[in-house]
Amino acid sequence: MDIVNIHEAKTHLSRLVERAAKGESFIIAKAGKAMVKVVPVDAPDQNQMRRIGFLSGAFEVPDDFDRMGENEIANMFGARP
Repeated sequence: MDIVNIHEAKTHLSRLVERAAKGESFIIAKAGKAMVKVVPVDAPDQNQMRRIGFLSGAFEVPDDFDRMGENEIANMFGARP
C-alpha cells in the first residue's frame, strides 16, 4: 500500500481521489507517521470481512471424501490396495 505525505496529498488531491475511487487504497502520513487510510467508499468494513464459513451450505462434502480415488493413488505409487 502506498504512503503519501500530507503535502503531496494536498497538492494532488484530485488524482489521489481518482485512484481511491478505482479501488486503490493508500495511507496519508505526516512527518513520516501514518495518519489516515484512504479507501474506496464501497470497500468492505473490517467487520464484514468474514472468510471462514463464507461458502457454508453451498456444497456438501461426501462421507467417503478421505477415501476418494484411493485405488488410483495406490496404483500411481505402485502400491496395491
